[in-house]
Amino acid sequence: MGAAAGFDPAVEHERTRAALRAAVPRLAGLLRDAPDGSAPSGLPEWTVSDVDAHLCAVYLAYCSAFTGEFDGWDDVLPSREGPFAERITAVNAKAIGVFAEEARARPGDAVAERGEAFLRITEGLAPDTPVPTPWYGGGVVLTLAAATGLMLSETLVHGLDVARGARLPGAISPDEARLAIGQAFPAMMPMALDVAKARGVRLAFDVAVKGGPRLAVVVEDGAATVTRDAPPRSYDCRITAAPVTFLLIGFRRVPLWKAIARGRLRAGGRRPWLATRLTELIASP
Repeated sequence: MGAAAGFDPAVEHERTRAALRAAVPRLAGLLRDAPDGSAPSGLPEWTVSDVDAHLCAVYLAYCSAFTGEFDGWDDVLPSREGPFAERITAVNAKAIGVFAEEARARPGDAVAERGEAFLRITEGLAPDTPVPTPWYGGGVVLTLAAATGLMLSETLVHGLDVARGARLPGAISPDEARLAIGQAFPAMMPMALDVAKARGVRLAFDVAVKGGPRLAVVVEDGAATVTRDAPPRSYDCRITAAPVTFLLIGFRRVPLWKAIARGRLRAGGRRPWLATRLTELIASP
């Protein structure tokens, strides 16, 4: 939707770029300061070096969408299409193998270099510039605004993973989380829909992140749309959430029930008990 609907896409894109510019060196510092790359990260199945390798791949992939510098997709992408969560899990596992040696040899350096390169390459480009993202599926193209938001999301969440695993100071600010949610989630949530679970389902969620943004999440018979600042309509369930909490729920770092128990998420509307259905329907690896 346009600027008149409640936000200026160009201004928010620049704010997201500024947040990414600040977050990348912070993340690189965490990766360098981690005392042992083989130590567990905040993700039980990944070490700190695994997180580094994953982010090397993420950053290179988004840079390569503009430069074409990476031509090893045949070694990384699955041979067939499949559910989103399965596809991304497979891509991540292969990518970590490809970049593991670089991550161990130069912890944090490649992330810093490629993060800076992405910001340099995309400087001055319009938020709606198309960005091919074959790792999400054949023919999938995002806008630059969504791609930048996804890079910010990955940077923030995995930075927290490293900080938690390595017992280093690390946090996500509410403003950073709001930008990541507003730019990335409208594109990510429909892709992450569990199509099998969503068949025959018709539900509408009004998701209000404290301080903005507001997302209308509509699931209709195996498909989903997510709209920012949508016109008034009837919703089955209204969810109000703290921004950092909702970002971490989206990346499966915090279960929704725990956020409710701690008072960081509130469900209301005609059918508040449907709040848990949102995380059941929207898959995440």
